Amino acid sequence: MSFDTLGPGGLDYLPCRYGASKILFRGPKRPLDAPYVAFFGGTTTYGKYIETPFCSLIEQDLGMTCVNFGCVNGGVDAYAADPVLREAAIEAQVTVIQVTSPRNMSNRFYKVHPRRNDRFVEASPLLRTIYREVDFAEFNFTNHMLQRLYLVSPERFHAVLDELRTAWLARMRLVLSQIPGKTILLWASDHPPADTALEIDADPAFVNRSMIVEIEPLVTQFVQVVASDRALQAGTDGMVFAEMDAAAAATMLGPTAHREIADALLPALENMT
Repeated sequence: MSFDTLGPGGLDYLPCRYGASKILFRGPKRPLDAPYVAFFGGTTTYGKYIETPFCSLIEQDLGMTCVNFGCVNGGVDAYAADPVLREAAIEAQVTVIQVTSPRNMSNRFYKVHPRRNDRFVEASPLLRTIYREVDFAEFNFTNHMLQRLYLVSPERFHAVLDELRTAWLARMRLVLSQIPGKTILLWASDHPPADTALEIDADPAFVNRSMIVEIEPLVTQFVQVVASDRALQAGTDGMVFAEMDAAAAATMLGPTAHREIADALLPALENMT
């Protein structure tokens, strides 16, 4: 475990923007006027608490510019409707899309913040009708809200889960349909896709095997990376974070897992670039 010595904010992620996009991405800013690989995804792609995330490792090994468009706690919404990111994906030699949870995206039941997708904005009248006893004003984050809904009624929660999965599939189809070039769908987690996937705290939560099977024909290649026992046993070794972030860091994939993700993606990228 490494505690940050640069200040309370942890690593300096050199935040940057691309074009007119309002999303702050991890830097250093990479050029978009040369051949590049675009990486879209959530916290793992961003590489929170990781000094050299997998996309940076790939850039070193591949010898081609790799642009990190990962968003902390990001969902499909972070890049589905952003014209700058859509254009970046169109111009990329290859676009790698990490599988992220459907909980952090707007749907018929609730809205999330367009850039900080883990932020709960409001519940729809339909969700308020299903859960009349719940005061939605007390929620700021999607995870907190979904945990409460499940505790109140696991039976009614299945309606929410079905909607999240349906919305995720539709949004992923939309994103992939807008990318004319080569694409890689990346599963990067501490577990493989499950048949049910009901755990709210899993990453990516609620994505089951059948969803991956449905999306896989729409991409050039699917790469599945399940962190090894060695990577998981390393815990937070090699991660850089402030002491107050130790609990959060412990839930994330560490540097060894990022090396494994890079090694799994490299053969596919070498064949496509």
